[in-house]
Amino acid sequence: MEPTGAAAVIIGNEVLTAKVVDANGPHLIKRLREVGIPLRTLEIVPDEVDIIVEAVARARLRAKYVFTSGGIGPTHDDVTVRAVALAMGRKVVRLPEMVALIREKAVDEPTAEAMRLADAPEGAVLLPQPGSWYPVLTVGDVFMLPGVPQLFRTQLEAVLARLSGTPMHLRVLYLNQGESAVAAVLDRVALDMPHVAIGSYPMFDRSLDYLVKVTVESVDPDAVEQALARLRTGLPEGSVVRTE
Repeated sequence: MEPTGAAAVIIGNEVLTAKVVDANGPHLIKRLREVGIPLRTLEIVPDEVDIIVEAVARARLRAKYVFTSGGIGPTHDDVTVRAVALAMGRKVVRLPEMVALIREKAVDEPTAEAMRLADAPEGAVLLPQPGSWYPVLTVGDVFMLPGVPQLFRTQLEAVLARLSGTPMHLRVLYLNQGESAVAAVLDRVALDMPHVAIGSYPMFDRSLDYLVKVTVESVDPDAVEQALARLRTGLPEGSVVRTE
């Protein structure tokens, strides 16, 4: 079976050592959900080639689209291009079109370090990014995005504009009963309707007016409404605080 959905690899020692709080992973999760592309896995790894290679290889087995964040640039710890190339069994080459862009933007002769920005896995292509001279680097449905959140977000939008997904339909029930009182009903509907995802989330903040939040979601809006109706019918009388 062909893999579907997306997987992400967040790269950076700074994230794993708490020097930086990762903002790209949460943003990617939110945006993929909004466009209807399920995220299969998200892994955070250090700036170590072998570990990045393993993570990218795993991600490609699990998902059609792979997003990496970080490790793109001219410094010694920017090893993502080399790692992705190794994971895909490709050589690292210098892209003439990227060399031309770097020379065009440079005031003086670009340094050897600056020219590292033109290195890419063999077969890579550059996707134009509206409003920026710097394109998105991609190879075989692997999208290598920068770690700087502002740049990550703008490049991500350039990628998502080219992908297609199926948005999920979501309804929410708020219950004043604990999970033990409603588990049997949730189990029964979930078993009868496996194409609908039902989630149950207990709350421990006593200032809230509910004890359990139940989510019902599917790509099929009719199935969501059917499941919601079955839940409301089967739940203890008076247990539904509200529905969204």
